[in-house]
Amino acid sequence: MSVMQEFKEFAVKGNVIDLAVGVIIGGAFGKIVTSMVDDIIMPIVGSIFGNLDFTNLYVALGKVPDGTAPTLAALKAAGVPTLAYGNFITVAINFTILAFIIFVMVKQVNRLKRETPAAPPAPVATPEDVVLLREIRDSLRK
Repeated sequence: MSVMQEFKEFAVKGNVIDLAVGVIIGGAFGKIVTSMVDDIIMPIVGSIFGNLDFTNLYVALGKVPDGTAPTLAALKAAGVPTLAYGNFITVAINFTILAFIIFVMVKQVNRLKRETPAAPPAPVATPEDVVLLREIRDSLRK
């Protein structure tokens, strides 16, 4: 079997197609969750902590040139190495929400996939010779 035939058989299997669809939907879903975290959740969390903007939480690791604005974007543009832990907090919250949503989805799919209990097996017909022997036994008892 040639390599191209093997690849064709592999590529058209249902699992590979399902995986491709899952990756595409997952990428789009990740963008939705990122937008939800950046545009909805983080502003609420920031307002709870006193109008804190997590994107501007950083530590400058180098000398800051005079006249540079004290924002993360300005420091990065000036080439100052920074430890942007606010961005890490945002990404960690994003991951937590995404992981929880995927957990709930998998749990629901597994609940729907649970097999119904198998019906008890049908009783096996008693062989004819056994039935005949039982009839003889019963007639002898009388």
